[in-house]
Amino acid sequence: MRGLRRLFVASFLLFSISMHAHAQRQVVLGNSTTELSGLWKFHTGDDMAWADPSLDDSTWGTMDVTPLPGSYDPFFGTSGYVPGWTARGYRGYAGYAWYRLRVNIQNNAENTGQGALALKMPDNFDDSYQVYVNGQLIGQFGQFTAHGVTEYISLPRAFPLPANVRSGPVTIAIRMWMDAATPLIDPDAGGLHAPPVLGHASAIAALLQLDWDATNRTQYGYFPEMAILLLALLVALALFWMDRKEPAYLWLSLTCAAILGGVILSLLSNYTAWITGTTVFFLRDVVVTPVSIGLWVLFWGYWFRLDHMGRLHRTVWALVLLLAVITAMLRAPLYGNLVPVHATVWLSPLTVVLKLLLGALLVWVTYQGIRRNKAEGWLALPAVVLVVFSLYQEELLLLHVKVQFFPFGLVISISQIAAILSLGIITVLLVRRFLRSQREREQWKLEMEQARHVQSLLVPTTAPRTPGFAVESVYLPASSVGGDFFQVQSADDGSLLVVVGDVSGKGLQAAMTVSTIIGALRDYPTHNPAEILTHLNRVLHGRVGGFVTCCALLLSPDGELTLANAGHLPPYLNGAEIAMEGSLPLGPVANAEFPVMRFRLAEGDTLTLISDGIVEAQNEHKELFGFARTGELMLQHKSAVEIAAVAQQFGQEDDITVLRVMREATA
Repeated sequence: MRGLRRLFVASFLLFSISMHAHAQRQVVLGNSTTELSGLWKFHTGDDMAWADPSLDDSTWGTMDVTPLPGSYDPFFGTSGYVPGWTARGYRGYAGYAWYRLRVNIQNNAENTGQGALALKMPDNFDDSYQVYVNGQLIGQFGQFTAHGVTEYISLPRAFPLPANVRSGPVTIAIRMWMDAATPLIDPDAGGLHAPPVLGHASAIAALLQLDWDATNRTQYGYFPEMAILLLALLVALALFWMDRKEPAYLWLSLTCAAILGGVILSLLSNYTAWITGTTVFFLRDVVVTPVSIGLWVLFWGYWFRLDHMGRLHRTVWALVLLLAVITAMLRAPLYGNLVPVHATVWLSPLTVVLKLLLGALLVWVTYQGIRRNKAEGWLALPAVVLVVFSLYQEELLLLHVKVQFFPFGLVISISQIAAILSLGIITVLLVRRFLRSQREREQWKLEMEQARHVQSLLVPTTAPRTPGFAVESVYLPASSVGGDFFQVQSADDGSLLVVVGDVSGKGLQAAMTVSTIIGALRDYPTHNPAEILTHLNRVLHGRVGGFVTCCALLLSPDGELTLANAGHLPPYLNGAEIAMEGSLPLGPVANAEFPVMRFRLAEGDTLTLISDGIVEAQNEHKELFGFARTGELMLQHKSAVEIAAVAQQFGQEDDITVLRVMREATA
């Protein structure tokens, strides 16, 4: 540090300054630099002749670029801030303006061969500039064309003076340009916010490096925030990949991606001139900010598992779209061109209202989440509060809340601190919920395995052997437990009772309904098909949320068959579908009646009963197996195993049951 101090010891002398057009400031340069503070000539408007060193600027106004003691940037809080022209008598003015200063340089190092000079421009200015020395353009920041000016976020810049300018009288002219939307961001906008610095090229290069170091210190806070955002993004995506039934993981990843995009945008604009200032402010204020707030609201809605999320989506995106449109009207290129400047009187308050409405919606979601989730809602509350602090930094600034901190010389914003802490808390909550879901899933698997075991005991894998009849059965559940069932019971008189059915739905609930039906069948004393269906309907009515289709038939030894149906698919006799009267399923109606038909089964005749899992089989093209293919399959007189295999290979979507009964020939 001592070497740097020796290098930058200022040794300039300030002589008389008058308002005469040819008044000059005496500058003596040793191994030093000097700030060109004090009064500069100033004029709004634009005329390239104003770069001419012979121009008479005695009628121009003046602009003092000397930092006042105790002055600071109203947004960033940094010291040494010079208010712009909008706070110095030119309120509301945007566009071109010129600064001019005449200096007389006495360069003590000129005779040593090290007298090359450079001019370092301030890092804080609005919004673009060109620098002329003795009428010659030596550098610029921004793109000046005949069609207008392209601005960028301010960066440290220094420009060498022409080789023939080593000492003597020098006229410095700075052509400034400010966009009409800039005063909406900075209330003291306009022109230079610090004085330029003149000095030897080596000293200016060292100062420029110090400015880059200062820029690094203002940007360091983004790197831990970016690391936390990436961590939360990866964790959320990984959890969503492992658990697609929890949409909160997906919405958190989208939220982190939006905020990360804003952070990357800020870093690019503060280190490069790849993105124009207009684009940066438009993307940040019109896209990233409204979308981030909306995504946070939706994430917490999914996190708290609120009802009516479709309605919340519509409300959030309507507010986000409206906020984006109104904000776009206050940013270039719309503001000052299509949107008149005076429209800011009502547009600016409207943006604040819309942003606060989204905040109020976030508060309402949190309140509903705490009511609904109790302990988990209270655990998430600190993270929600921190999210609000990260989203509403500008509003906190208006309330005179300190939004910048300077630990160890670094600049950390309250938004970055809040984002890091909130995402840390949310990541812990994500992992906690995932682990709990895993435990619940393992418990669910255990219960399903137990239900499958119980169902395997209730639904026989093979039909019992009954003299005079050959029975073949196949049962292929779509999941670990199914909703299809069948029972085959033989009586002492040689008759055979067959019951085949299908419970609506799948999973554990359907398996429990099957258990109820099997229990009711085994306890019922009669084998009359109509009475059995009436009994089952009485048992199921009011106890199941869906319905049950069922077909019951009784075969006597002499081949007489009694068939009753409750909404089930009709059986196939020797491959042909039996025409039956339509009927209601079991469960919905208390006193439902079920049609009964009787006919005789000849020796060698085959009766096939199936569930709708065959008809509703679906291939990769979403094409159903359908009744036509089912009918053709039955006419081929395939076995139950073959019929089930054909449907399963086509594309099983539901439980498949096939039961075939053939009356054997008498020995």
